[in-house]
Amino acid sequence: MRLVLIGAALACGLSGTTASALAAPLLASEFPARVLAAHNRERANVGVAPLVWDSALGNSAAAYAQRMAMSNVFQHSDRRARRGVGENLWMGTRGAFSVEAMVGQFIGEKRYFRPGIFPNNSVTGNWADVAHYTQLIWQTTQRVGCALASNGRTDYLVCHYGSAGNIDGRWVGRQPVERG
Repeated sequence: MRLVLIGAALACGLSGTTASALAAPLLASEFPARVLAAHNRERANVGVAPLVWDSALGNSAAAYAQRMAMSNVFQHSDRRARRGVGENLWMGTRGAFSVEAMVGQFIGEKRYFRPGIFPNNSVTGNWADVAHYTQLIWQTTQRVGCALASNGRTDYLVCHYGSAGNIDGRWVGRQPVERG
């Protein structure tokens, strides 16, 4: 199995086959700016301050993305190992999706979202249907670091957020305007 990693590649100092093994649309040097822009477009749409790139979060995302790619096991990392850090995961056919499409799937959960007190934010009644989206737009989250790792068949995107969102009992989404 050949493992390809991008995202934290610059921060980790990884080199070699990483950039050359990538599909033409995604160069390792472009990854942080593109994934950050995809996040911040939606945050701007909902009136939330932009995120900044965090290399340490990118490094932790890279380690976990590599782990999933090597094991072919798609599941969230242990929360106890990443206290205070939120996590969004995505997986799909290797090379078939742009970074913008990957993040776009988190954003696509917006169709089920309603502003309110977390976890009561889904029109379906299931908070998991909007959890990627709510983390992405969480008002007190300020930093993000993501990485993409691939094996022969599958891409794994991991985004780590500081500080974590999706906190029970907290408001998420636009606050209602008081009229008086």
